[in-house]
Amino acid sequence: MGSSSSSYAPKTIYLDVDGKVQKVGLILNIYIINITDTFSIEKEDMFQNVLSQVAEQFSRAFRINELKTEVTNRIAMLEKRVELEGLKVVEIEKCKNELKKLRDEMTSRGGGRVNCPCKYNFSDDGKKVTPRRDVPSYPKYTLSQETIEALKKPTFDVWHWEHNEMLSCLEYMYHDLGLVKEFNMNPITLKRWLLAVQENYRNNPFHNFRHCFCVSQMMYGMIHLCNLQEKLTLTDMGILMTAAVCHDLDHPGYNNTYQINARTELAVRYNDISPLENHHCAVAFQILSLPECNIFANVDPEAFKQIRKAIIALILATDMARHGEILESFKQKVDNFDFTNEEHVTCLKMVLIKCCDISNEVRPTEVAEPWVDCLLEEYFMQSDREKSEGLPVAPFMDRDKVTKPTAQIGFIKFVLIPMFETVMKLFPQIEELMVQPLRDSRDHYEELKQIDDAMTEVKPILLLSLPK
Repeated sequence: MGSSSSSYAPKTIYLDVDGKVQKVGLILNIYIINITDTFSIEKEDMFQNVLSQVAEQFSRAFRINELKTEVTNRIAMLEKRVELEGLKVVEIEKCKNELKKLRDEMTSRGGGRVNCPCKYNFSDDGKKVTPRRDVPSYPKYTLSQETIEALKKPTFDVWHWEHNEMLSCLEYMYHDLGLVKEFNMNPITLKRWLLAVQENYRNNPFHNFRHCFCVSQMMYGMIHLCNLQEKLTLTDMGILMTAAVCHDLDHPGYNNTYQINARTELAVRYNDISPLENHHCAVAFQILSLPECNIFANVDPEAFKQIRKAIIALILATDMARHGEILESFKQKVDNFDFTNEEHVTCLKMVLIKCCDISNEVRPTEVAEPWVDCLLEEYFMQSDREKSEGLPVAPFMDRDKVTKPTAQIGFIKFVLIPMFETVMKLFPQIEELMVQPLRDSRDHYEELKQIDDAMTEVKPILLLSLPK
């Protein structure tokens, strides 16, 4: 038989793939046989087999290349995503820093303008009151039974309390009156709202957060003393308390007369019509517009419209320029007062907030008298400024003309007593705790005035009697 030979040595083929040389190893079983051999393979079949093996090797080589391309593309996509996420983090940090700068700038501008000493400039709608956004951290005080009972009376001494304690007392009042339940308030939101309110009262001698607390506590006291819970709705209670808390927000320490005469930004904005009271309303509802401070968030929108309207009406009623108009309206209703008549109730609420706003002389002398000193200090600051700016100066605010007795006697006799005596017709129970203290205060200041007058008469004689 003829002899045969075979070769198993690997063969190497070099391929140019995308500019790169690829090495492919092939093992070709090539049999060299005699034609006469029974198992001989025709040359054509042999080359066909070789070509099919080469094609398979080529196919594997190209699949590897495609896989590399796919992996490279996926890596590029991931790198891009990482880059974008990194940019987002940078942008977030940048926004945080810009917000902090804006907040610091707003704080540093508080009271800094010459023409209008108002803390907030509302010319840019984008600038809003910024409350504390963290979870309120003022201590939770447990009020003693003695304090709880004292809170309900006009004799409450407001000078013994720190700001955190006053915040806790206000929080207690909202819970005690059932307002948190009635309006479905989130207790944390109530805390945030109270903190935001406190932070938006300025450190004026008189119109400050302690005055806010003083007015709110007197309102709470009158609600209990006059049994208003039996006569008015819980919504009315909420309107009275919230208006009292917000009634002097961001007061600049200079009254409406100054605002109008100096043509300040507030006077121009509100066309000389109760500029401060309109501003207090605006700040109050800017705070409430923030979700984290909106104590009325769970109130029906239509009901909220009515609450907002009522709160605005009460705060605007605290403008003393409207005192005669509001009191006269109440006098016409008081003899036939109807608690089911909406107009009557609205007028009563306006008179109640007016009473609370100027009720310091209802309190014991040791509590009331320091408030007179605070008010005169604020008056003198304004009159000094008016003199320096060439503006008219009211005699009752001029440090060279007014004394404590002269400042109080007329106000008590012609403003306080007539108003409280009118309210007494509807609620006789206030005479002992509210009206009689006013009469006593009037007598006290009249005695002081007599002493001052006597000293004024004696002074020249004493000077003449001194040795030359």
